[in-house]
Amino acid sequence: MAGAGATYLFGVYSKEIKASLGYDQTTLNLMGFFKDLGANVGVLSGLIAEVTPTWFVLLMGSALNFGGYFMIWLAVTGKIAKPKVWQMCLYICVGANSQNFANTGALVTSIRNFPENRGIMLGLLKGFTGLSGAIMTQIYLAVYGNDSVSLILLIGWLPAAISVIFVYTIRDMKVVRQPNELKIFYQFLYVSIFLALFLMAMTITQKFVAFSHAAYAGSATVVCAILFIPLFIAIGQDLTLWNQKKKTPPPNAVISETPPAGTVPDSDRKAQPPLPPAAQPLKSSCFSNIFRKPERGEDYTILQALLSTDMLILFLATFCGLGSSLTAIDNLGQIGESLGYPRKTINSFVSLLSIWNYFGRIFAGFVSESLLAKYKFPRPLMMTLTLLLSCLGYLLIAFPIPGSVYVASVLIGFSYGAQLTMLFTMISELFGLKYYSTLFNCAQLSSPLGSYILNVKVTGALYDHKALQELKKKGMDRSSVKELTCIGIGCYRIAFLILAGLTFFGALASLILVARTRKFYKSDIYKKFREQAEATDSEKMMKLPCQNEGGSA
Repeated sequence: MAGAGATYLFGVYSKEIKASLGYDQTTLNLMGFFKDLGANVGVLSGLIAEVTPTWFVLLMGSALNFGGYFMIWLAVTGKIAKPKVWQMCLYICVGANSQNFANTGALVTSIRNFPENRGIMLGLLKGFTGLSGAIMTQIYLAVYGNDSVSLILLIGWLPAAISVIFVYTIRDMKVVRQPNELKIFYQFLYVSIFLALFLMAMTITQKFVAFSHAAYAGSATVVCAILFIPLFIAIGQDLTLWNQKKKTPPPNAVISETPPAGTVPDSDRKAQPPLPPAAQPLKSSCFSNIFRKPERGEDYTILQALLSTDMLILFLATFCGLGSSLTAIDNLGQIGESLGYPRKTINSFVSLLSIWNYFGRIFAGFVSESLLAKYKFPRPLMMTLTLLLSCLGYLLIAFPIPGSVYVASVLIGFSYGAQLTMLFTMISELFGLKYYSTLFNCAQLSSPLGSYILNVKVTGALYDHKALQELKKKGMDRSSVKELTCIGIGCYRIAFLILAGLTFFGALASLILVARTRKFYKSDIYKKFREQAEATDSEKMMKLPCQNEGGSA
């Protein structure tokens, strides 16, 4: 997951695409939309995961990642003829779509393996994805130097290599509960927080101090070493459990010949006549059950979930919230340029956004899980609060003051990460886990749709209009410049006022979901998973060799 967030680096290398291919801001934002479309339309990966093993899903994502970004690198460096705009949009859509295969393979598998701690698992895994932008920035500075064109090549081969190397370590397991499971997850959390703080320190230091190539290499080495600490924690925990099992003799057990209450012996079951045709349950098609939805928390079918009121409200809230956040993220490079920040500082904005994207995911995962367990605090209300927080970030860009873009990067990154984690967690809780790989990929379709309307049709168009006005004031026309560039505090003002207003509307919509699900979140939503884990533990105990005083089992 630490290599599955290349889409967040678009703000770093988008300037190179714009300059080398001669695009205006609307065309560049169109590419940004197709990047968001690929990153969020994961229906294909979800459907493939329903019928194929996890290793196939991850390898397919690896191939898409390398193919898409490698073609972009060839185009930007001039190694192939200048592609048409639709071809560049296709390349970035394919490359970004690989992120869904990593999400579906690693994230969905982990949620199924640890259903009682799904908020924590989502926070951890999506948190590492949020850090991936800052992680890959450190690696590319160490490998290629401050060359943003080479960054495109790096995000083409590195995530693909990670998926190939670790493909067989990710698989479905029976739901079990270790006594110190939560403790281990918190150890992973502490490691990830230390990594985030180290990345933030390096980002700030590199802004004020000129690093040599050796210093960049040392920083990247430390980052990679920290990334592997959770692996050693997991290996140590497995060794501890293995030693405990060797030292602890199997418990004595008495196998009762009387079947438990409510069960029927096999001999009696065979003797029972089959049900008459009239008494047998009728098979019904999935279409006939669309409007006969189960209780919240039970397994919905795909159509039942997609046509439910809860999903429609989530779709509206994420259209406004995630669509606005993606628009801000994709335009961060041009925002910094319009306000007169140097390239090195703009890279710092992207790294800060990536790091606080991580903190938002961790906060939404761990804190919302804790608040839910202790106070029955509903997750949709947490979504409302994060949407309101992002409104403040947009206003800081609409009315900039010295240093306000730093604060805006932090607020937008934090709220974006929190929104994603909350969305994925609520879908698993409200609609069950049976079709989770398809449902969470369908639910995030709202964000590329919002990104297209808000990024291409609103923000890009307003930016180009402002840039053309500046050209006319200078007595120049569009044909006399290679690219449209707008400089000044008014370049993004109207666009980000629109984003702030729309996100506030999304926050109001999410309050409707708070009211609808209040009773559900007041109940014990993880009861059935505890019962499943206890049943699995009991089954394991029954399979252990039972010893009595005579030595027979």
